This record gives sequence, C-alpha cells and structure tokens, in this order.
Amino acid sequence: MAKWFKTSSPGVRYREHPTRKHGILPDRYYSIYYKVDRHQIEEALGWASEGWTQEKVAATRHQMKRSAKNGGPRTLKEARAIADAALNFKDLVNEIWEKELHHKKSGPQTKRLLQKDVLPFWGNRKVADIKRRDIVQLLDRIKERAPITANRVHGALTRLFNFAAERGVIEDSPCTRIRKAPEKGRSRVLADNEIKLLWDALALDNMDMDIYRASKLALKMILLTGQRPGEVCGMTWDEIDGNTWNIPADRMKNKEAHTVPLCSMTFEVMEQARLLSDGSAFMFKSSHLKDGPITTRSLAKGVLRHWQEIGIEKPFTPHDLRRTLRTRLAELGISDVIAERVLGHKLQGVLAVYNRHDYDKEKRQALTMWEGRLRRIIGLEQAVSGKIVNLRW
Repeated sequence: MAKWFKTSSPGVRYREHPTRKHGILPDRYYSIYYKVDRHQIEEALGWASEGWTQEKVAATRHQMKRSAKNGGPRTLKEARAIADAALNFKDLVNEIWEKELHHKKSGPQTKRLLQKDVLPFWGNRKVADIKRRDIVQLLDRIKERAPITANRVHGALTRLFNFAAERGVIEDSPCTRIRKAPEKGRSRVLADNEIKLLWDALALDNMDMDIYRASKLALKMILLTGQRPGEVCGMTWDEIDGNTWNIPADRMKNKEAHTVPLCSMTFEVMEQARLLSDGSAFMFKSSHLKDGPITTRSLAKGVLRHWQEIGIEKPFTPHDLRRTLRTRLAELGISDVIAERVLGHKLQGVLAVYNRHDYDKEKRQALTMWEGRLRRIIGLEQAVSGKIVNLRW
C-alpha cells in the first residue's frame, strides 16, 4: 500500500510515484481532506507532473471547503458535474473541435455541418437537456429538404454526443437507437454526348461558361485521371515527377501513397494551369484563399450552377466524372484489378496480402487507352478506315 505524507498545508497530503520523477524529486500525487458537518470528505486531485503544486492544492481545498459549508458542491467532481450540466451545445461543439476534430481531415466538414444545420436551433441549449426526441425532430426537418445531409448530420451528432459521454458531460448518448435513412448509391455516368458537351464548356476560351478557370481545368483533370475531386483540388507542383503524379499517403482516403501516370492531355491541362497558378505551390489556385487551392465545395458549386447551361439533361457531380472513367475502362476491356488500381483503391482479400505489384505499367496503358477514347469522343481524333487520324490540339 502506498505511503501518504503530510505537508505543511493543513488537509493536504501526497504519495510518491515509485519510479517517475518530476524534476529532481519523485512525482507526487496530491489529495485533500476536510470535514463538513462532521462528515470527512477526501478527494484525489492529481500529479505534480500534471501541474498540481502544494499551493494550488491548498487553495483548491480552501475553495471546496468554503463551497461545501455554503451549500454548494462538496467536491471537485460535483463542481465539474454542475458545470457540465450547464454546458450548452455551442460550447460542446467548440470543445470537440479543439480536442478532436481539428486533427482530422474530415473535421472542418463535420464542424461546418453542425454550425449550419444544428447550431441555429440548439446553440444555447444545455447539452444535458437534449433528448432523443429532439434529435429525431431535427433530422426529420433536415430530411425534408436534403435526405443525404440528414444522414451526415446524424453521423456528426452521434460522434458529438459520444464525445460528450466520454468526457462525462452526459451519462449516455441520446443518439442511440436512431436509424439512418437508407441511401441509394449513386450510379450517374456521363454518356459520350454529355462528355463532349462538358469538355467544350470547360474550354478556357469559352467565355459563355462562367466557371472559374482553375475549376474548369480541375474538372478536366478528374475526367482524365479518375482521381477523387479532393485529391485533384489539392494537387501541388512538387507532387509531379516527370510523367507521374505522386499523391502522398496523407492526401489519400485509404492513407496509402498512390502514383498516377500522366498522359499527353493531362500535361496540356497542367501547362494551362501553370499560367493561371501565378507561382502558387498548388496547381489549381483558389481565387480567394491566399496561396491555397480551390476546394471540392467550390468545384461542386460550379457544376451545380451550370450543368443545365452546359446542355446536359441530368445533374451530375465532380465525383461522377471519376465513376465515368471507371466505367469507360471496363468498356475498354481493362481488368477490374488494374482499373481499381488506377482509381487508387486497395486490392481486397488475399490479393491485398500477397499481390504487391505496383501496376504502374498497366495503369499507364489503361489511361493511355482512355485518353485515346476521350479524344475520339470530343472530336480530337477520328477513326477512318480502321486508322486513327490525329487532329491538332
């Protein structure tokens, strides 16, 4: 059993860690004790290495003893419970941002969801007063205008209330037993005539299509390479090594570095992007972020505002261009394994364990075949008597 030592401060004692030092002395674990209405109260506070000193412990003891005598909380645990019960929703969002979200790639998006769809209704409400029924009614309201967004908000709230329970703000999350609405997977693939319309609209000299010029080039890059919009938007010049684009692991969804072969049309897009980037480290420079890249949000907004103006009959998203490439690779006879590696997907099952081939050569062949197909779709090459005639770019 650990031995406790008294200090010169009344009601303050400590024990020493058997091995750990704090400075030149053994680390000390402080505890306080005092009587209120003839009842002995004792509470452990913490280690010297966590910031506790004898003076701070003595001041805390004096404060808690006075609070107990005046009918307030008798221990720090009770005081924290009262403070947590008074914590409002806005403060909890700020806390999870500081402790967790700002370390995550998806953190800003989660925070934005909570600020846009939840804070206007619950900002000043006490977290402890929010019940399952409140969450269901809020999600129903969001679902009426945006079913997918409702599911995203549900996910954000589930993590937020789990965080609150983990930190002792509430006992249990009110999000339990709330089911998400089923989502139908997207299946939008652009047809050849739609690809032609889009490509013409994305020409930099097409002044009738009021899309930010860097966004036009980024959309072309997605269609040419099949990479995710976020990976394309964040492209930097130092990721380009000769005729290969090396995407670092921290920018990939699966956290594995990925190489993308670059063909002639991608280099043409890059040459145009360099003229617009104004010396920025990013290939597709933002119009409002100082030396920052364009965002997937701005890219999606550009498509959403102009898809009808382009002449396309059904809406599409930037990510649908990635699906379009994947579908076209299948039509060209590219094997599923190679096509999935082009997109940067991990191999599954036993293949992932034993097959360590990088497929760089095969990926280049696949994207070269897709480029040839794309050239014919947009009219840069014509097939005549079985031969391909190159037209001027």
